[in-house]
Amino acid sequence: MPRESAARLGVLVRHNALLMAREPGPVLSRMILPLVFVTLLRPLYLAGQGRTAGTEQAVVGTLVTFSLLALGICGNAILTERLGRTWDRLRGTALHPAELLAGKAVPVLAVLLAQQFLVVGFGVCVFGLRVPHPFLLLGVLLSWSCTLLGLGTLLGVLVRSTGALSAAYDIGGMLLSSVGGALVPLAALPVWVSDVAPASPGYWAVRGLHAALAGDTYTVAVACGALLGVALVCGAVASVRLQGRSGRLVAL
Repeated sequence: MPRESAARLGVLVRHNALLMAREPGPVLSRMILPLVFVTLLRPLYLAGQGRTAGTEQAVVGTLVTFSLLALGICGNAILTERLGRTWDRLRGTALHPAELLAGKAVPVLAVLLAQQFLVVGFGVCVFGLRVPHPFLLLGVLLSWSCTLLGLGTLLGVLVRSTGALSAAYDIGGMLLSSVGGALVPLAALPVWVSDVAPASPGYWAVRGLHAALAGDTYTVAVACGALLGVALVCGAVASVRLQGRSGRLVAL
């Protein structure tokens, strides 16, 4: 029944929000460190690209890099249930895999958006970043957040320890952001990096954010489509992994 499903979803959202509030350290670090990072690296970008382009690159690159590093928050939401031995109790309920993923996703989505709005707002208020097309920017941020949710959820379902999760989002996050042109513009990297960059979701996030700030609607639409495609694939794989033949949660 839709009403029963909504009630279960509400309980899950409150439960996961409480779990995150009890351990605020990872969330706070992902909020504060990007601001320090963009402040320290902005002069380097200004020297190489000028004031306007340098400020934009500093904000966009920092946003993409640190939101990828926030994959651990997404994956940990599921991994905590597994390591805390509460997974079996969830399996014993009428909970559907899609409800579990949605209940985990809502609080994490709020954190991801808060992080990204904070970085953009910091760039606007402190460094004078111009955002002439806020709705285009919002579309990219929402699409990118969905991609991060999908990637993080898949990690949380597949890995078996906090160490493996940490390695996955540290190495994977830095690799995807670097290859995608977040830390260093692709024009300054070897040619082969530009050839493989579209395989990284970070590439589409960087491209979409630059296009949104420039008002390029077509490029924004292409980037958002690519990001949402990655999100759907990752979410579908995670859901299949969670769902047994009976449609109930399986042991992980």
